[in-house]
Amino acid sequence: MEMTPSSITLGGQIESAPKTYRARLKKTLLVLTLSLSFLAVSGILVFHAYIAWILARPHIDPLNSNPKRAIGATYEDITFPALNGKTTLNGWYIPAPNAKSDASKTVIFSHGYGGNREEFWIPIYDLARSLIRQNYNVLMFDYSYAQPGKAVVTGGVQESQELLGAVNYIKQKAAGQIFIWGFSMGAGTALQAAIVDDADISGMILDSTFLLNPDTLYHNMKQYIDLPRFPSLWLVRLFFPVLNGASLNQIPYQQIMEMQYPMPILFVHGEEDERAPYEVTEEIFDHQQGQLKSQLWLLPNGEHELLYKYHRRQYLQKTMDFLSGL
Repeated sequence: MEMTPSSITLGGQIESAPKTYRARLKKTLLVLTLSLSFLAVSGILVFHAYIAWILARPHIDPLNSNPKRAIGATYEDITFPALNGKTTLNGWYIPAPNAKSDASKTVIFSHGYGGNREEFWIPIYDLARSLIRQNYNVLMFDYSYAQPGKAVVTGGVQESQELLGAVNYIKQKAAGQIFIWGFSMGAGTALQAAIVDDADISGMILDSTFLLNPDTLYHNMKQYIDLPRFPSLWLVRLFFPVLNGASLNQIPYQQIMEMQYPMPILFVHGEEDERAPYEVTEEIFDHQQGQLKSQLWLLPNGEHELLYKYHRRQYLQKTMDFLSGL
């Protein structure tokens, strides 16, 4: 049979149809795969950006009381600037009833992450009452991220400047020794502040010290969701400065771990602390051997920031004895 041009064309179309279909299918699958990959990568990036966002913006409860209502103490509402002038802080100054202006002693409380000057996890008013009975002035204040507005947690970068602003305020308010009593990240902030300016700090009590280094950051991320260290930790640290204006690389955690501080420090930590591993505190304390008055008190069953709540008598005796010996 003789082939006509039309039959050849028809046959060619019939033979090439499966090839065209396969080519289109491959192209569709490639586009679909790339789209799904893009969505997956985008989802991972957005998820880690969200973690970096919420880490810097914890929920803060409003103030529930004041020193007069809680413990019957006379107090002043105060404001003062951070040392670098970037923020203004609000707080309470409680003068010791029998303190002399030329021989007074003041304790500045440094609250932890997610708290305010009332420090929800610590019966802070009980500690304030014990201090004023021992003739200490007390300063309680909110870090800027605890105030309504746009301030964010910086892991101590800005907070250390704010704590030094509190120290500067007391220098102008009352003569005498200045002590810092810090809790959790507020304790880690105190260690950062003492690197910047240690001349005016006579001693520190650091309860459940939380230092935002890569290990503790990842340790706390895993408390909420089981993520691989890489790339999760890398991504959160990458997004943190982009979204929050401060880099976690600015936290001098390595310097803190190795520094011998000139002032006596009482470290108090629980061995059952799931947020701030006590081994970090042990390592910092190991570098304080040249300061004979520094102490480390580890509680075998102690949990994060619950040491005073469940060991009141021991806690008060240990801390007050430490202060009176300085």
